Amino acid sequence: MAEMDLTDLRPGNALRIENPALIPAARYYDEEFYRLECERLWPKAWQMACRLEQIPNVGDWIEYSNVGKSVIVVRTKDGVKAHQNHCRHRGVPIAGGEGNAEGASAHGNCAKSGFICPFHGWRWNMEGECTFVYGRHLFDEELLQKDELALRPVRVETWGGCAFINHDAEAPSLRESLGPVLDRLEAHGMSKLRSEWWFATVLPANWKVAMEAFMEGYHVMKTHPQLQHAQPSLYNARYGNETGGLGSLLNPNLTVRQNVCEALDSMELLSEGMAGLVHGKEVEIARSLAEAELPKDPQTGMMAWYGLVCQAITEKLRERGEDVPDLVQVMQEHPVEAVEFLFPHYFLLTYFTSMSSYRVRPLGPETCLFEIWSLTHYPEGEEPEPLREPTMLPFDSRDFPMIPRQDYSNIPIQQKGLHSEGLDVLRLSREREGLISNYQRLIDAYIAGEPGARLAAANRMLGGNFDGPILDLGLECGSS
Repeated sequence: MAEMDLTDLRPGNALRIENPALIPAARYYDEEFYRLECERLWPKAWQMACRLEQIPNVGDWIEYSNVGKSVIVVRTKDGVKAHQNHCRHRGVPIAGGEGNAEGASAHGNCAKSGFICPFHGWRWNMEGECTFVYGRHLFDEELLQKDELALRPVRVETWGGCAFINHDAEAPSLRESLGPVLDRLEAHGMSKLRSEWWFATVLPANWKVAMEAFMEGYHVMKTHPQLQHAQPSLYNARYGNETGGLGSLLNPNLTVRQNVCEALDSMELLSEGMAGLVHGKEVEIARSLAEAELPKDPQTGMMAWYGLVCQAITEKLRERGEDVPDLVQVMQEHPVEAVEFLFPHYFLLTYFTSMSSYRVRPLGPETCLFEIWSLTHYPEGEEPEPLREPTMLPFDSRDFPMIPRQDYSNIPIQQKGLHSEGLDVLRLSREREGLISNYQRLIDAYIAGEPGARLAAANRMLGGNFDGPILDLGLECGSS
């Protein structure tokens, strides 16, 4: 008799997307849909668990928790490993275990003492081997077999200065899942960045609402008017010149010098508003070229100016001892979007040599943990002490930089609006808000249990899709 495919017996996804431009509003608060995500998406997707600088020494470990699953990520003599965080005796967490609903990341070093269960004192070393059972003679010997007592391993792969974990032993590798975007980001020096600061907050919103707030730049005109006013030609050209928009219309008579002033003002605002997105040291170097000799044609002149800025940033930062990439070369050979998303919950904002990185974790159907890092390069030997846990702030705190503070003003009220009577679906621009649809339909494919190779192929298509169109992802579930 043929073996039955148990996935055929799974409860259906009542909120599956039928029209890729229409997203059912209930996907952002329905408890059953959230349960499906917890059971079928998160255990099979690669998750950014920690930055490697958090575990620099042998024995250093950090607890990563998400949707009720706790994992210990530890640096061993043979590299980074990950283990399920539970005692093999009676299930008590052996490291941390208090969860991180409020952002706390339990951490420590187990090189000397190992991991000790706080309940009965059983111990494990960093490799996951059980090294001590209290009152061993009290147990039947068959219950204490070495392999049975070992901590259950979790798949872990490192990339870009981070450790990623996956609970699915059969899932395609991280690189197969995310594809060429990893190479492009690595060429921009991702693995050599260090944390300058790390903030976190609990948002009263579904995790997807928080993610999707950054999947298009169409919101800049109203949400970040200071950016629109500083460089209206850029945003109006990309999203429309309607007179109802904020900021001036595109001026065809703008001189090269005026374009340079616009660009510098925009960089300054991005630096003040996000730090790592455009670092202050990069703005300083760019401003030193404000009066550079340039071709008079605006387009040619601006291309030449940006080339000079990239060259100068590369040279000046290397003179300071920072191992930054050749910006002129990588921008030509390995172009990246302003925002690059690594499904399902991690993304990076890029410009020159520094970056901002964001991570979102669900805490329930309508609440999530939102973390932001400012990442930059340092001369060797001058790196700051690793940040072991974030600075927790209320989501409306004025201690957040301006840009995320402006985004946070929208996210909670959008969550409330999703419950409005008669709001059945969200309507997306096929041209500029396609990444939202592509993400959501990939989630549907995970819930439907589509094969790992097909999920990975669809996932790879999301690299470089910021501000992009709705795509045919080649999925049986949720194709366009």
